[in-house]
Amino acid sequence: MSATRRNILGAALAAPLLAQLTGAASGAAAEKYGTVSDGWIEVRWTRAVQAELDRIGAEVEAVAPARLVKDSQGPAVRFPVRSGKGDPSLAQPAKAEGDGALDGGIAVRTALGTARFLDLRSALGDGLASGTCVVNGVEVAHLAALRCGLAEGQLATGTAALGKPLKVRINEVPLRATAEALDAYTATFGTSPFTAETVLGYATAEGVYTPPEA
Repeated sequence: MSATRRNILGAALAAPLLAQLTGAASGAAAEKYGTVSDGWIEVRWTRAVQAELDRIGAEVEAVAPARLVKDSQGPAVRFPVRSGKGDPSLAQPAKAEGDGALDGGIAVRTALGTARFLDLRSALGDGLASGTCVVNGVEVAHLAALRCGLAEGQLATGTAALGKPLKVRINEVPLRATAEALDAYTATFGTSPFTAETVLGYATAEGVYTPPEA
């Protein structure tokens, strides 16, 4: 395996965690969606992921305007939401879906070099997150990379009249790898410390949701 390919694949341990609650919908589907503004998403990876990053000698850094957050719960990266459309499905969060893009990115440093993940975009539907990003200038797609436990998150909303902008926040949504992602990881590294039930990270997101026009 070339140094460049190994570097990118190793960095992929962290990158898919960073663009899960926004994505890319078709024009027809977008007509039923409201918009998201003044938003951000923060993704904190677990000790299991950090242990694997340590094993391969990888260090995660934020690319502005994203920023690295460190507290007693562990490291996280917070991204501003550049744009977004979707349906937060307040009555049934597990059915949330949408599209959008994040500002900033991450850089993953290893002994072999640095991989920069920018222009993070992803789609969320049926609890599955997929999307694209640009890795060192090359666009890379990750299809059905993670399962988002939206029903396990903690939903909070502000107050607003019907049809008016509403502040929405969802806390601590667990992220787990799909079978496809686990197969790809095992094919690359020969073994995986993760299973389909391993929580790889937790996502928290907040924004102002403006419903579509009636």
